[in-house]
Amino acid sequence: MGRPLTRQLINDFLGSTQVFASAVSNVVEENLLREVAPPHFTFSQFKLLKLVAVANAQTLGDVAAFLGVSNPAACKAVDKLVRRGLLVRRQGAKDRRAIELSLTETSRRLLAAYEVAKNRKLAKVLRHFSPEDLCHTSEVLDQLSARIVDHTAKAEDLCLQCGIYYRKKCLVRQLVRRECFYHRHKSHKNTPAVARGEQSP
Repeated sequence: MGRPLTRQLINDFLGSTQVFASAVSNVVEENLLREVAPPHFTFSQFKLLKLVAVANAQTLGDVAAFLGVSNPAACKAVDKLVRRGLLVRRQGAKDRRAIELSLTETSRRLLAAYEVAKNRKLAKVLRHFSPEDLCHTSEVLDQLSARIVDHTAKAEDLCLQCGIYYRKKCLVRQLVRRECFYHRHKSHKNTPAVARGEQSP
């Protein structure tokens, strides 16, 4: 029989996860980004570029849904990247009221440079662990995340942004069997208006 779940064990677990999350955020993400990005470029802006590139986020509505912010906040974030020459914004080809986003050559080079730096750094960090250990750790982290999300009152409103790391499927969503906010947004957007019960414009 396993150890009982004491208050100390729970606190140790939360402390370890906080340290791990901070290490990933500060060392792997923020520090590496400073090596390859222009001055005053934030990881939040980097995530926006990544979701445009990877997570099929091509409109302001997609950006807002994925980041969990309002459309005006998403518009402000996009404007900053457009002014820096890192995003292109244009009217939608099928719907002129929609705004489509795409990367520029500069932002593609930035994302590629970050991938090279990330892979080089983590190859050194993770070489002490076997592929089996890393795979098992990933599975345990997903299961823990799913359990935590499943005990959230509105789990469907959460988006854990796994798409920016090339995850084709959200494993947490599969384990919890609930659609996250971003996935529901994409499904809704891809459903014809008549099927959604909306009037044609």
